[in-house]
Amino acid sequence: MTRTVLVTGGAGFIGSNLVRFLRRERPDWTVINLDKLTYAGNAESLAGLRQDPKHVFKCADIVDPEVVDALIRDHHVDAVLNLAAESHVDRSILGPGIFVETNVGGTQVLLDAARKGRVKRFVQVSTDEVYGSLGPSGRFTETSPLRPSSPYSASKAAADLLALSYAHTFGMDVVVTRCSNNYGPYQFPEKLIPLMIANALEGRKLPVYGDGLQVRDWIHVEDHCRALLLALECGKAGEIYNLGSDNEWPNLQIVRRLLEILGKGSELIEHVTDRPGHDRRYAIDAAKAHAELGWAPRIGFAEGLKSTVEWYVQNRGWWERVRTGEYRTYYERNYGAR
Repeated sequence: MTRTVLVTGGAGFIGSNLVRFLRRERPDWTVINLDKLTYAGNAESLAGLRQDPKHVFKCADIVDPEVVDALIRDHHVDAVLNLAAESHVDRSILGPGIFVETNVGGTQVLLDAARKGRVKRFVQVSTDEVYGSLGPSGRFTETSPLRPSSPYSASKAAADLLALSYAHTFGMDVVVTRCSNNYGPYQFPEKLIPLMIANALEGRKLPVYGDGLQVRDWIHVEDHCRALLLALECGKAGEIYNLGSDNEWPNLQIVRRLLEILGKGSELIEHVTDRPGHDRRYAIDAAKAHAELGWAPRIGFAEGLKSTVEWYVQNRGWWERVRTGEYRTYYERNYGAR
């Protein structure tokens, strides 16, 4: 029975939502939260857990074997959920090295530590981007070939294969999940939906790559968190589970819908040069997760998008501090002297 979980990347967008979800849904569990607090890790996203004795935060890097070994050993960790990753495609094009170091090397360090510490289950949290780009029809299944298009997705594919190799070679209990595009509160405002909301609220132009007809399958982050908990508790060892909402939208249509919710005009949209190697369409077949995990998304897109816009409107200070970089001082201010 799980009592203590290590969540890596737990100050990031999905990670911080997962940590709060676990504390709410499994209140008897202790969550060890390991995050390096890079540009996308924000300790302020965990402010509500500062006094929670069952949430232990450690600011460190997953590539540091001494730190990772000690955390797993000292806290008697039962399971690892690895969400720590450099995750922005644009940044991976500008500087691929850190993506290989963190996403591949860091995963290897975590796997070695988990093996040494006899961790019962290792959940490798990945992305549908490892499959590359789809044509106008069809959906990715767990048996689709891996055809990553960017340094980011290539590093995630490598990490997935490494985790599965530890299952095959060392008999480790490993589960891999691959999810479609997430949206919701606490997302770093360089990603599509929060970027567009923030720009619109500030009266700035909304930059849309190319023709804006790139198609993505969108899932609310809380539905993803629920799937991760089910993968941890009910998934079969050595298996891969695709997670998606069967909710495909062209980027341009998303941007127009956000402007509509905010009561802003489409004149704010500005088409910009497309990024290199931009995948045209992703779509996920989540039938296996439905059948084996008993999971299905609960949050409809119209409802989820509206509540997400409301969150960014009501939490303007949070994303403004991210925009200015001031959020980086939060950790030092609240934890630096401890």
